[in-house]
Amino acid sequence: MPHRTRVLAIVQAGGAGSRMDVLTRERAKPALPFGGHYQLVDFALSSLAHSGISDVWVGVQYQAMSLARHVAGGRPWDLDRTRGGLRWLVPEEGGGSSTQTGFSTGNADDLYRRLDDIRSHAPDVVVVLSSDSVFALDIRDVLDEHLESGADCTVVTSEVTRTQAKAKGVVTVDRKGWVTDVDYKPDDPPATTIAAEIFVYQAAALIDALETLVRQLREEEEDPEDTGLGDFGETLLPHLVRHGKVRAFPLPGYWRDMGTPAEYLSGHRDLLAGRIDLLRNDDWPILTHFPELPAARVAEGAEVADSVISAGCEVHGTVRKSVLGPGVSVAAGAIVEDSIIFARTTIESGAHIATSIIDAHCTIRRGATVGRLARATRAQDGDLVIVGRDSVIGRGAVLEPGSRLEPGTTV
Repeated sequence: MPHRTRVLAIVQAGGAGSRMDVLTRERAKPALPFGGHYQLVDFALSSLAHSGISDVWVGVQYQAMSLARHVAGGRPWDLDRTRGGLRWLVPEEGGGSSTQTGFSTGNADDLYRRLDDIRSHAPDVVVVLSSDSVFALDIRDVLDEHLESGADCTVVTSEVTRTQAKAKGVVTVDRKGWVTDVDYKPDDPPATTIAAEIFVYQAAALIDALETLVRQLREEEEDPEDTGLGDFGETLLPHLVRHGKVRAFPLPGYWRDMGTPAEYLSGHRDLLAGRIDLLRNDDWPILTHFPELPAARVAEGAEVADSVISAGCEVHGTVRKSVLGPGVSVAAGAIVEDSIIFARTTIESGAHIATSIIDAHCTIRRGATVGRLARATRAQDGDLVIVGRDSVIGRGAVLEPGSRLEPGTTV
């Protein structure tokens, strides 16, 4: 990568994350924990930090404070600096046309609403990342190939199952590595190579594409505040494929989008099965804001197998194939299996939790039964019980698979 290339990174922390149901009622999706004390946003920020990219903008328009408490000034990623560093992008009113202010309606639309800021910053290259996935990537490698190829856009790709591809942007790549077609969320995917929502754009090409598309789409839109751009796979990437040059860069190593409860549980199952090696790479650590808690304690008589136990946990009962977040307490006689328990949740004696996701600050009383151990290899949303934060499951209560409890519920 040429020494003087000016790189700007935009981490899109997204909207309401409605597919994650009660888990995102009171938090931005990138603030969801992963693997205990990490949060999803850590993976994008860590890749940028290790790649030496220090101009990083984080865009969030839903429950921003839930993310800000963790990211703070960007210190874990060395982004708390006087020149450059971390900048928050939040929806604003005024200072532009109706299509450039307020809330965006997709990640391509979000970029358009930031065009004035991008122009003022005057980058040569814009790196755009989603913050909903688990991955590690040396972005310098992508930048080098992007600049050498002369592409207008380089899209990082990953291989997924055909079922997963139905919810993604499927790309067709020729033998020389050029993207020739994009099929966004197809009912019948023609392939399983998808855009992993990590892009490198030539800044001039990105600005021109967005402005051209908005001029064309404005004639079709009845809502004066809607650009019609939507998500990248609907308009922006297909436009660049048709009218420019788009390069594919296969992502080496693990990648998984945490967009649904089933994918979220499956990602944690991958972690426990040893299929995610990026959390144990001393040369490329995932940087985060660590909890200020003592080491976990496993008491005599406890049983812990194939699990992750975070700082501050007290385990007296049985934990199998599960992830306990910081400060979780499991009493003697309680059983937790195939589940994810968020921070500072208390599980009392005799409670049994299986194939469930329990949010933070919950209490599971004595003898309660939450979920049922799923026998299927591939998790389905209907297999899961999801309990929103600050909820209380009463003594002897039973929650069947598929149950959802809103935050603050008592049953």
